[in-house]
Amino acid sequence: MEGTSGDEMSKVVVIGAGVGGLSAAVRLAAAGHSVTVCEQGSVVGGKLGLLERDGFRFDTGPSLLTLPEVWFDTLQASGLTRGQAAAAVPLRRLDPIARYRFPDGTWWNHAASEVEFLAGCEALSAGSGQQMQRFLRRAEAIWDASRGPFLESPLNGARTLLSQARRLDHLRTIAPNKTLRELSRSYLSDQRLIQFVDRYATYSGSDPRQSPAALASILWVERSGGAWYVEGGLRRLADVLLDRCAALGVAVRCNADVVAVTQTSGRSSGVELSGGERLVADAVIANVDASHLYTDLLDGETKKKGLISVNRAQPSLSGFVMCLAVDRTLPGAERLPELGHHTVLFPSFYDGEFDDLFGSTPKVVTDPAIYLSIPQDPLVAPPGCEAWFVLVNAPRHDVGSLGGTPNGGTSNGGGPEGVDWTVPGLADREADRLLAKMAQRGVDVRPFIRFRELRTPADLASRTRASGGSIYGTSSNGMAAAFLRPANQSPLPGLFLVGGSSHPGGGLPLVQMSAAIVTKMVPPPATR
Repeated sequence: MEGTSGDEMSKVVVIGAGVGGLSAAVRLAAAGHSVTVCEQGSVVGGKLGLLERDGFRFDTGPSLLTLPEVWFDTLQASGLTRGQAAAAVPLRRLDPIARYRFPDGTWWNHAASEVEFLAGCEALSAGSGQQMQRFLRRAEAIWDASRGPFLESPLNGARTLLSQARRLDHLRTIAPNKTLRELSRSYLSDQRLIQFVDRYATYSGSDPRQSPAALASILWVERSGGAWYVEGGLRRLADVLLDRCAALGVAVRCNADVVAVTQTSGRSSGVELSGGERLVADAVIANVDASHLYTDLLDGETKKKGLISVNRAQPSLSGFVMCLAVDRTLPGAERLPELGHHTVLFPSFYDGEFDDLFGSTPKVVTDPAIYLSIPQDPLVAPPGCEAWFVLVNAPRHDVGSLGGTPNGGTSNGGGPEGVDWTVPGLADREADRLLAKMAQRGVDVRPFIRFRELRTPADLASRTRASGGSIYGTSSNGMAAAFLRPANQSPLPGLFLVGGSSHPGGGLPLVQMSAAIVTKMVPPPATR
């Protein structure tokens, strides 16, 4: 064991073994704390899910790693050298980052090289290369202005923004009064490139017409740090964190369902499990959806105060997933040259997707953008075959159909509930419809499918207890959305939040930044 001796340690309980919880656990254990992770499911990983069947391996959550330095920082904080951290997970840089099919039938590369990327923009329309170059410089400036004070520091509500007010140059750069769509239109004239930039709002489960211009920084992050694939699938990230937990003496308990955070003398004192067992702790780290934490695991004034932060923001969108086992050995099944590792098939009217998702009555998207992840990796499919991950944005599961139980969470922000994804036949009908739309957009894979497995927002809600299956907790819709996200420090002393539904947000890099922030907030272990 690499930690310090038990009688020098403070006790920490982590609720939930997602990437945020595991990252916090290894950081805290390396710092000398005695850490126990309680996971309600039978496996770790949270939304970093894995489906295995007949020799196929499908990532059912994130399919792209950006900012690998944040990942290396987590592993180095756990006690590994940089070389050991790099060897723990074999990364492959993707080029192109993605392939796009626009509504007019044009196929376009999002090339990793800036020269090739800008040349590709120019090929779409004269002058677009220079326009995109200026937009990238603005995205870079937004990232530089926001990373330290907003993403790598604890959130203190709107006061965080006010504390930066004297840095007027930073505020002007971030453009807090502009949406992502408004910012892109002020730089770009080609509607196809505006659609391309719009896509980055969905990375936080949001609408580009409502989300802040600051989300342009995601494009810069993806370009500057690269887009990476993990050989064998991104699920391996969770496996490596689990290995580090074992090396550091972290007790990881699966099928350990936390039903309450206990309190003593006005601060958290541990957790209670479903069987009645109580674990005493000096600090509790909640790597669960903030809605589930404040609705189901707390009571009294803490619950009341916590729900204020949950209910003031709009929920993020969810997703409908098809895992397709594709047999390329069949006649006519040769891989289409247009397809990349990541491919996006745009609809004819992109705004219709956001109208359907964020309208007064959310519904299954009539004509969605379709995202394909098709790794060329012998570790994830039998010879001559491919493991396709197909994702479309989808309305949340109608949590009312779950009776408001912890498995589904409760209404987030008082917004519309969504769609009842448990209606018999709905998922299969949606899968058939999406396969037909893919065919209409030039990608007909239907004759070559060995099997398909479907995952709906209801499945995600049940497996991870994310409210209604919201992928990112709350969306970034609204100019102050980033400052409305639940803070890492809860209203209850000794209870902290980590993960995608709390500050600084969803996505693998931000979740690990969240873990780094929380680790610094937990008092160091007492020494004798």
